[in-house]
Amino acid sequence: MARGKPSGLNAYELLLEAIDNGVLPPGSRLREVEIAERFQISRTPVREALKRLEAQGLVAHEPHHGAVVAKLDYDQVGELYFLREVLEGTAARLAAVHASETEIEILREMVEQDRAFADNPQELARRNKAFHRQIHLAAQNRYLNAVLENMRVSLVLLAGTTLAAPKRGAESIEEHAAVVDAIARHDPDAAEAAVRRHIANAHKTRLKLQLQEAAG
Repeated sequence: MARGKPSGLNAYELLLEAIDNGVLPPGSRLREVEIAERFQISRTPVREALKRLEAQGLVAHEPHHGAVVAKLDYDQVGELYFLREVLEGTAARLAAVHASETEIEILREMVEQDRAFADNPQELARRNKAFHRQIHLAAQNRYLNAVLENMRVSLVLLAGTTLAAPKRGAESIEEHAAVVDAIARHDPDAAEAAVRRHIANAHKTRLKLQLQEAAG
């Protein structure tokens, strides 16, 4: 593929990354010309990428504005966190059954390395995604992983990171440590419960941040 002429897939990945990183936050207008200029690509792959994102629910059309990055309402946020609890909990349960000693050691190392970033929410958020993906791999279920990947796309609409809340970074790391301990003991019930607590705490933190933002 010639340099400077990304395919529709690459345009999609560029847009998805921009939404995920907050460069294009929810509500941002998505004009083909501006996006093409921003990423120095032609309008055709941009158009294809926008259609794919719309099919996934990440792009919506608003009167007088056209295409915009979709916003999740209060109920949608709750539904997404509920689904995340179920799916991530199932992944942890399976990881407790199937994870090898090497995979468990990798998870332990990730937790220990994360402690150095407790006060760096952006980096910790990136590492948090890697930690959960490692659990998904340890679950050894390709169909579950496919569903989790689809959910990951929807999660990019959760603007910002709950890890920016005071003390949340350190709390999250300890929650990860509890998950790894349960997986290392090969205790499926404890592993699922630990992940569900972790996701529930993240949800509660996000609701608090939303209330503070609305009040401010």
